[in-house]
Amino acid sequence: MTQAQLTPTSTAPSTGAAAPTRPGRRAPVDVEVVIPAYNEARRLDGSLAATARYLATRSWSSRIVVVDNGSADKTAGVARRAVTGVPVEVIGCVIAGKGAAVRRGMMTSAARYVGFVDADLATPIDALGEALAALEAGATAVIGSRYAGGAEILRKQPVARRLGGAAFRALARRMVPGVADTQCGFKFFERRAVQHALAGCAVTGFAFDVELLRGVQAQGGTVVELPVAWSDDNRSTLRPLRDGVPAFRAALTLWGARP
Repeated sequence: MTQAQLTPTSTAPSTGAAAPTRPGRRAPVDVEVVIPAYNEARRLDGSLAATARYLATRSWSSRIVVVDNGSADKTAGVARRAVTGVPVEVIGCVIAGKGAAVRRGMMTSAARYVGFVDADLATPIDALGEALAALEAGATAVIGSRYAGGAEILRKQPVARRLGGAAFRALARRMVPGVADTQCGFKFFERRAVQHALAGCAVTGFAFDVELLRGVQAQGGTVVELPVAWSDDNRSTLRPLRDGVPAFRAALTLWGARP
């Protein structure tokens, strides 16, 4: 993967002193990795360790932010006890839904670049180097894609989820032109631009990505798809009926509304 060389900015002072930040926001760093988590105690420890190992080898200042989305297990405790060489902060989100958790994590960021990954790291974290290189080159958003040229699906989803996913992609492409995969759980952004787009987002569930990317495009931002090597995890907390049906309903509502 390409090693991004981040140019110095006022949000990450070379003196080591934290720049002033708005109340409720964390101190600035180059990159924040947000992990939305709902009942992820079994998977989170390994994902945090892998993410921290990768970030520790980079020259960027960084932080991992775990957003506990009302978990009933020990998700928050696992995150707080994680022994890493990179700062890990745990925050809560009382509104249910992956979209709500991601929004909470990114709206409280003061990083230069901020994004989110799934708790199972279905997309390897080392894709971040190439993503940040594209952001440095001027992209507004860089998103992992399982369907862009050069992508690989190393472990497929069950048939029912693949069929539902194909139908959802057909609908999403009408709202986010030029994007083949709105739902891959690996997306990074220029922070100011994404916060502006997030201010107009209302969806809290799995159709959140469609609304967010449509908002980025509506404000003139560029969305770059990054082909990734993706693997399904059969321990996923996503359920086709429980989560898929509301996602379709939300997407249909978005389709009928102006961005």
